[in-house]
Amino acid sequence: MKGLIRTVAGDRSPSDLGRVDYHEHLFQVSPLLPGDELDDEDAAREETRQFAASGFDAMVDATPLGLGRRPAAVRRISDATGVHVVLTTGLHRSEHYRSDDPLLDLDPEDLAAAFVADLTEGAAEPGAPRDPSVRAGVLKAGAGYWRIDGHTARAIEAVGRAHDATGAPVMVHLEHGTAAFEVLEALSAVGVRSHRVALAHIDRNPDPVLHAELAAAGAYLGYDGPARAREHPDAVVLACLRATAAAGGGDRILLGGDVARRTRYAAYGGIPGLRYLGDRFVPRLRREGGDDLADAVLRRNPAAWLTWR
Repeated sequence: MKGLIRTVAGDRSPSDLGRVDYHEHLFQVSPLLPGDELDDEDAAREETRQFAASGFDAMVDATPLGLGRRPAAVRRISDATGVHVVLTTGLHRSEHYRSDDPLLDLDPEDLAAAFVADLTEGAAEPGAPRDPSVRAGVLKAGAGYWRIDGHTARAIEAVGRAHDATGAPVMVHLEHGTAAFEVLEALSAVGVRSHRVALAHIDRNPDPVLHAELAAAGAYLGYDGPARAREHPDAVVLACLRATAAAGGGDRILLGGDVARRTRYAAYGGIPGLRYLGDRFVPRLRREGGDDLADAVLRRNPAAWLTWR
C-alpha cells in the first residue's frame, strides 16, 4: 500500500486523484447538530454530482467512526459520480457522541484495533459487518477549544498505534484552529510525525505567521473556512492563504469546504452547497494567487498528504 492512496473504490496512484477537496461530509449524524443530519443517499449522490460539475475530482469524507458513516453508500456514490472518495476512521471530539456511546469507554488498544480494521479489512460502523470492498484511507482525532481532554488523548494514542501499523495519513479537528502545536506534540509522542498530519480548520484562526510556523514544522494546513461569512469573509481566508504561501508554506496548504450541514446542502434544499468552493472560491484563488499556487493546494499537496508512507 505504501506510495498509494486508499479510496473507497480501491488503491490509487497519487497522480490519479486530480483536484481534491480535503474535507467534506457525505453522511454525518451527531447529537451536537440536531436537525442538520446528513443521512439521505440520494441527496448525497446529487450533491456529489454538483461537486464534480464545479471542477473537483476527489474528496475526503471526514466523518469518523460512530457518526453515521455509510461506507457502502459512499462507494455507490463514488461509482455513480466518478468522484474519488477517501473515507475516514478515528474519533471526533467527545461532544459529537451521546454520553452512553460505547466508543467513549474503549481504551486506546481497542480503538486502534477498530481503526486498523477500518483501514485494512473493511470499514464498518460499530456493530455492523465489515465489507472488505470498502476501506478507510485516513485517521482522525478531534480536539476541543484549547483542550486535549482524556477522550482526545485516548483517540490520539489510538491514532498513533494505527498509524504505526499502517502508515495511513492523519487529520486532526482543531476547534477554531486552536491548540495546533500542542496537538502536534501529542501526536509526536505517539510516533506520528508532523509531516503526516493535516490540521483541520486552522484557518478559523487566520494568522499567517502561526500558519507559516506550523508549515515549517511540517504540518499540512487545512483551510476549510470559505462561505463562513459569520466568522470571516472569504477575503480574509484567501489573504491568509496567500500570506502563508508567500512565507514559505505553499506546499503544505489544503483546501476544503466542510459544508457538513443539511441546511447548507443544495440537495437538501439549503445553500451554498458543495459547489461553492469550486464555483466561487477557487476562481478567486487562481486570479489572486496564480495557477501554480492553486495547483499546489488542489493537486500536489493533498496527493502528498494522502499517500500512505
